[in-house]
Amino acid sequence: LQESESENRLDGETASDSESKSEFGGSSPVPTSDDTPEVLNRALSNLSSRWKNWWVRGILTLAMITFFFIIIYLGPMVLMTIVMCVQIKCFHEIITIGYNVYHSYDLPWFRTLSWYFLLCVNYFFYGETVTDYFFTLVQREEPLRILSKYHRFISFALYLTGFEQLINKLMSSLRGALLQFGWTHVTLLIVVTQSHLIIHNLFEGMIWFIVPISCVICNDIMAYMFGFFFGRTPLIKLSPKKTWEGFIGGFFSTVLFGLLLSYVMSGYRCFTCPVEFNNDTNSFTVDCEPSELFQLQEYNIPVLLHSVLGWRTVRMYPFQIHSIALSTFASLIGPFGGFFASGFKRAFKIKDFANTIPGHGGIMDRFDCQYLMATFVNVYIASFIRGPNPSKLIQQFLTLRPEQQLHIFNTLKAHLVDRGVLASLEDA
Repeated sequence: LQESESENRLDGETASDSESKSEFGGSSPVPTSDDTPEVLNRALSNLSSRWKNWWVRGILTLAMITFFFIIIYLGPMVLMTIVMCVQIKCFHEIITIGYNVYHSYDLPWFRTLSWYFLLCVNYFFYGETVTDYFFTLVQREEPLRILSKYHRFISFALYLTGFEQLINKLMSSLRGALLQFGWTHVTLLIVVTQSHLIIHNLFEGMIWFIVPISCVICNDIMAYMFGFFFGRTPLIKLSPKKTWEGFIGGFFSTVLFGLLLSYVMSGYRCFTCPVEFNNDTNSFTVDCEPSELFQLQEYNIPVLLHSVLGWRTVRMYPFQIHSIALSTFASLIGPFGGFFASGFKRAFKIKDFANTIPGHGGIMDRFDCQYLMATFVNVYIASFIRGPNPSKLIQQFLTLRPEQQLHIFNTLKAHLVDRGVLASLEDA
């Protein structure tokens, strides 16, 4: 997991301690209390602090992975709810740090306005999602239809209300109000926007949600394991405990893990089919005819590898090729989200964002790389996977006036006749 590579093996002052002293004028980061459950403290009391930390992290990591499997089993609706809860908790952790750091400016209504902006942004994003994916349901109910029609205007009006209240605070503290504005909006950009993209990825199929998240988790775990046992060479000053051995070992392990997980999941429709809302049953469905991405294909192996592997061809799912890109990003670029989080925490002299999970820190400590991964997956799908969505085009077509619909119909008919498609259908 992030912030979890090899412990510094030197006795006495660690590298991070010495760097903190030089950067912050001789003061070390504020010490944090031991939040390890008492039952684990008693069971591991005979171990050194290094191995005790290893066991605590390992046990709680297994517990979190088990919880992850359970929420996957419960289905997409529960997954969306969990994403929403994680978003709120991450926002709370960052806003709490901002309040504690800038409390000296005596900012009135800092947290209240921050939560109000969170409400406004979520109303905008999730309102757009509801309109896109629950169009028929929205059109069926008059209040929802009105809210959908004027959704962006209502969202902008709500935001302006909060902005006006923020401007009023300029009268009491100009610098404080500007700090509040910047802190809150950067937090919204990092947390809310990315969690919204995670839900969009989920609607494309649970495999686009599970594989990227699992690759990040695998990379964190394997980087920690390789770094713990073999780590010798420091990787980056922002995170002194990270090593090149852990970084490289995590990369190869993650690519292999991504290929294997993708192979297993590509054979199940519940993972590969887009998550759609069934208006007849008012529930989510994940049943479809698998696309070519999830149908086994035969690929030729390069000649140079024939003697090494002993194969000339291999059967695999096309999605496995895409999984290489996902796992590569998760292991090479994803950790930079953790490096940024490390720099953020060191700048404010804190060890973790919170102490929600013993041995791991706060929820944001565990999801700093996941948010960066969510953006990449969304961009990757839009660039290389998803084409125009016929269902959304039909939804927009049905909202037009009759004369506009008739114009589009005649234009489309003439186009199909010119291409010979409509004529061939009529002949048939």
